[in-house]
Amino acid sequence: MKQKMRLFAMLVCVTVCLGSFCHVGSCEESLLPDRESVYQVALLQSLAQGHFDGIITVGELKAHGDTGIGTFEGVNGEMIVLDGVVYQAIYDGSIVIPPDSETIPFSNVTFFEPDLQVRLTDVPDMAALQEELNRIVLENGANLFYMVRITGVFSSLKVRSEYKQEKPYRELDVALAADQTEFDYENERGTMVGLYCPKFMGGLNSIGWHFHFITEDLARGGHVLQVSVSSAEAALDPTPGFALALPEQDADFQSMDLSRNMDEAIHRAETATSADAAAEEMADGEK
Repeated sequence: MKQKMRLFAMLVCVTVCLGSFCHVGSCEESLLPDRESVYQVALLQSLAQGHFDGIITVGELKAHGDTGIGTFEGVNGEMIVLDGVVYQAIYDGSIVIPPDSETIPFSNVTFFEPDLQVRLTDVPDMAALQEELNRIVLENGANLFYMVRITGVFSSLKVRSEYKQEKPYRELDVALAADQTEFDYENERGTMVGLYCPKFMGGLNSIGWHFHFITEDLARGGHVLQVSVSSAEAALDPTPGFALALPEQDADFQSMDLSRNMDEAIHRAETATSADAAAEEMADGEK
């Protein structure tokens, strides 16, 4: 692995951007692109509580990374950033390219410079995939961030997107239980983009892995719920820096209790299928 310029465990480079992306003044220098940082827009915890308003634009996001994941204002589909292009998997699973003026309530991007590669063959499910990637994380530093690109043939995939939400916004897991759409692919060529967050990120994001997918022809995609891999190459970029952009003049955001434990709601939002949601609703009705 190439030498890093900072030791993340000791010196975390955190830039908090207040206001509308801090275009002027002394903040301008601090927002120069950092190729060894993961740049995060807002908090997964604020998204989970229903803060779906965008705080930066797609055009601004592209200045901070060429690879990543996220969503759009109103949770209008799933974001896949690949080779500097921002793709939007909308409610029907199809891919569109949003305008640079489209706004973003949550995202993670970095400039992808992979240091590690591993061949994946006959990986039966999501748990096995994460186990293989976690082995690499433990060997190279569990307190770093990792962006991964997994490109190849996937035996099966279940991905989701969702309909755009309108105000008043519901919390994320409630919105997805009602408006999530799911799609099953078999023997599909494409790329999964994923982010690993270390355990200390629990108050800002979800720890562990989070994946989005786009087909090789750039026509379909979404958030990955289930996966099995036939044959693929995984390239990983261990990253020591972290930068965070937060809204300032946003009364809804500032009134949120971001100390609330949203772990269960986030887990449901990230992993639950429509069948899971239906079973949970039935169980609640029998109580």
